[in-house]
Amino acid sequence: MKSKAYEIVYELNESKAAMQLYAQLPLTLEVKDFSTNEKTFYPPKTLDIKDAPLANAEKGTLAYYAPWADVVMFYDFYGKGSDLYALGKVVSGKSDIEKLKGTITIEVCQNS
Repeated sequence: MKSKAYEIVYELNESKAAMQLYAQLPLTLEVKDFSTNEKTFYPPKTLDIKDAPLANAEKGTLAYYAPWADVVMFYDFYGKGSDLYALGKVVSGKSDIEKLKGTITIEVCQNS
């Protein structure tokens, strides 16, 4: 995920929901603040959570909140939620999640 000033890299898990998010990339959309520990965005298509593990969200967790169909990037501890599903975790840029605002681009990062 990139904004004009920050780049954050996530590693997705192997759930169907994570693969469906991956299939929608690249995306350019608005990231919004929610609560005191997360940033959210809405992918164009809802994700299938059938095999997605429930999240135990901490700083760096990427998750999907099924009732609102939004993707959540946690920049502080949250814990468990009954409708919060893990999509992956941050591998670099963890301290920059909180700084994201406005329009971001989400794209596939090619390993070198």
